[in-house]
Amino acid sequence: MAKVLCVLYDDPVEGYPPRYVRDDIPRIEHYPDGQTTPTPNDIDFTPGELLGSVSGELGLRRFLEDAGHTLVVTSDKDGADSTFERELPDADVVISQPFWPAYLDADRLAKAEKLTLAITAGIGSDHVDLDAAAERGVTVAEITYCNSVSVAEHSVMQILALVRNYIPSHRWVIDEKGWNIADSVKQAYDLEGMKVGVLATGRIGMATLRRLHPFDVELHYNSKHRQSAEVEQEIGLTWHDGPESLATAVDVLSIHAPLQAQTEELFDGEVLGRMKRGSYIVNTARGKIMERDAVVRALEQGQLAGYAGDVWYPQPPERDHPWRTMPNQGMTPHVSGSTLSAQARYAAGTREILESWFDGRPIRDEYLIVSEGDLAGAGARAYSAG
Repeated sequence: MAKVLCVLYDDPVEGYPPRYVRDDIPRIEHYPDGQTTPTPNDIDFTPGELLGSVSGELGLRRFLEDAGHTLVVTSDKDGADSTFERELPDADVVISQPFWPAYLDADRLAKAEKLTLAITAGIGSDHVDLDAAAERGVTVAEITYCNSVSVAEHSVMQILALVRNYIPSHRWVIDEKGWNIADSVKQAYDLEGMKVGVLATGRIGMATLRRLHPFDVELHYNSKHRQSAEVEQEIGLTWHDGPESLATAVDVLSIHAPLQAQTEELFDGEVLGRMKRGSYIVNTARGKIMERDAVVRALEQGQLAGYAGDVWYPQPPERDHPWRTMPNQGMTPHVSGSTLSAQARYAAGTREILESWFDGRPIRDEYLIVSEGDLAGAGARAYSAG
């Protein structure tokens, strides 16, 4: 029997919800490209419940314990004395979310001598050292596409919030009890007619582009894989041959690239300094794609008109992280892909992966990141070795 170690974020401050504001969520059976949503044999939760926190347990406890497995759920994940660190050495399976990642670096993987499977309940497995996992024969899987549209919606929301100066306007109503229209609009613009760029047009990037198209903006992009001429013509895309060419050509940049060696601190002070003065950046990909302090300086000096996103490094960030207090920002905790709608899909996908793993059946190819000592499936498309 297996020991499954699951790291989830804390319950709400006021306790696990006794009820929800909606009675149901829309049922989605296919994603835009035709891929089916997760298809486990069964689920032990009601879609729309809070499943990503410790009390939600991704709806896995009954399934695992009825089969004789052990489930350990914790939010205590960082440091040598953490519950995660203590429970890891004899864990067979580790489950973690990008929003509250249990970092599986090479040292931790070396301690986890029994580990055979690491599941990302969501999308984005860069909190796992993929090279070390491959070397140790650990399979890494994630629930591809489960929250791609969720993140795309969040990106568009944050683009509009920055350009329209929504957050300061809201604060005049709530914090100041005021009606300061001039203060609210002095940095507010229309998105219409602006040049908007998307870096990396995988599922999230393409969903973002398609949602921006009706706003009558000029759409630009750069990606590891260029879109077909038909797609470029359909939504009016202008191709750039590199991230810097894209960034310096647009008014708004939305980042959707995976974190790897080629993208770590890609946007440093030099690149930000070459962008158009008054540009906006929304980053729902990974915080470490940005040079942290360069972002702060660019906002303070007015080179950037705004920066928003929901990804930080590390996660959670320290209380005095400068992105909490920098001007003209719309930062959120990493929530874009953890809506109650998305949680139903990634909880079901986690169970589907576990059912396949315990039954000795192949995991869906589109869920695989590392398998049999190498990048595989979605991982081979998104990541590069090393």
